[in-house]
Amino acid sequence: MTHPWFLGEEAPRVLAHRGFVPPDSEQVVENSVAALAAARATGTVYLESDCHVTADGDVILFHDDDLRRVTGDPRPVATVRTRELVEIMSTRGGLAVLPDVLDAFPDARFNLDVKADAAAEPVGRLIARESHRVLLTSFSDARRAAALSAARARGGEPATSAGSRTLARVLAAVTARLPRVAARHLEGLDALQIPERHRGIRILSPRLIDAAHAAGVEVHVWTVDDPARMHQLWNMGVDGVVTDRTDVGVSTRASRV
Repeated sequence: MTHPWFLGEEAPRVLAHRGFVPPDSEQVVENSVAALAAARATGTVYLESDCHVTADGDVILFHDDDLRRVTGDPRPVATVRTRELVEIMSTRGGLAVLPDVLDAFPDARFNLDVKADAAAEPVGRLIARESHRVLLTSFSDARRAAALSAARARGGEPATSAGSRTLARVLAAVTARLPRVAARHLEGLDALQIPERHRGIRILSPRLIDAAHAAGVEVHVWTVDDPARMHQLWNMGVDGVVTDRTDVGVSTRASRV
């Protein structure tokens, strides 16, 4: 049975990586409210983002553990009060607080990567009522499981993508040509969200795509900004791309015949 998250639009899907920062923008940063709005304005419904918690325990959309790269402030996100982060981000597109953006973008589908152990339970709790339009993921299978458990405890059933250990098991089974083992490791998943390569090792392959599809699991590849490569991946059978150039992704998809 297809999870409602996938009914937002037909494949191939274009997932806005941390929202969309227009190339000519000088005051919008990734994962901000303005970046999410800019992504929706391109025409995609899929907003990919990351979750951390503030010193007040509020879940915000932010990729890094600290503020250095985005704001020049070296402090860890978890040590800063939400009110101060609101002020810091006020000139950068606006702080994206999870419950607020769920309300602000009621037609969007969210792809949420849990980046911190402390974020897992509150993310699951907050998305439970909106789990029909949320896909939960994390590099950590433990964080992903904790977030899923918290959502399910409140009656939610979000879609989910594999963590790194689960992905490694799937890859090993596919490489060894053990389809039943691969299928077992794919149980309970809705997507594999992967790079084409990791540290020089090829992750994406036709056999992996076939194994995923046989199990009813989609394959999404990150991060792809080149339109020619988007076409190639979609022609291979990839179901979606995560991209920094959501505008390019949407227009490229529209050009397909």
